[in-house]
Amino acid sequence: MTEGEVVARLESGMTIGIGGWGSRRKPMSIIREIIRSPLTDLTIVSYAGPDLGLLCAAGKVRRAVYAFASLDSIALEPHFRLARQMGLVEDEPYDEGMLMLGLQAAAWHVPFLPTRVGLGSDLLRLNSRLQMVQSPYDDGQEFVAAPALTLDAVICHLNRADAGGNATFLGPDLYFDDLFLRAADVNRFISVDKVVPTADLVTEAGNEQRLRISRLMVDGVVERPGGAHFTDNAPEHGRDEAFQAMYAGSAKSPEAFARFRDEWLDVSEDEYQQKVAAR
Repeated sequence: MTEGEVVARLESGMTIGIGGWGSRRKPMSIIREIIRSPLTDLTIVSYAGPDLGLLCAAGKVRRAVYAFASLDSIALEPHFRLARQMGLVEDEPYDEGMLMLGLQAAAWHVPFLPTRVGLGSDLLRLNSRLQMVQSPYDDGQEFVAAPALTLDAVICHLNRADAGGNATFLGPDLYFDDLFLRAADVNRFISVDKVVPTADLVTEAGNEQRLRISRLMVDGVVERPGGAHFTDNAPEHGRDEAFQAMYAGSAKSPEAFARFRDEWLDVSEDEYQQKVAAR
């Protein structure tokens, strides 16, 4: 598929899960295509970085469901922070482990998973979706119910895939992309730096433990070298720190973001990649 074909399958109002972690291996080419589209009123579920920040800055987000929003080398995602401070997005915060449990509950098709995560914290005050549940075993224990984070669509970026959707990561971590893809039943899309024959996946991965993404979890594959730019995508490329700093600086004013958008977002993905290569 192309990024445009993926976005054509999405609808305004959807709950969309985005794989990756902070400013690491995010499906940025599809994010940029969403920004170019008329989609709006989205709920974004993410271990968030510039994916959430860019979509907030472009006015695409109604609700943010997240464990953090960071650019890694820049501690706080500036566009998300600005949108939250101005009340432009609804806020649904989780602990990192609780977000994982919510994705696991959705993958298992159960309404929640019990956890002690969040006990004694402000999460129970700040997130109205969180409820307490009593143990059914008459032992007097109470737990936080981590609600299932069922997704309407998912987008992730992996390093390699075959044409059927089997995929592998070559960097240090899968970042729960498998749980994101299993938390939806349809509209599960991945971008990759390279599509390879199925037999080459194990060779590329180095061991079968990295083959955690099955074609049963994927509905479409986009081949896009550099599709994760400007985020880190080891071993293909590191984070483009200079570009990320320029992006972060665009949060200083609406005019600054308008200039950034005009130069880098309101162009086709092919043009974007050509401009990046020419920097």
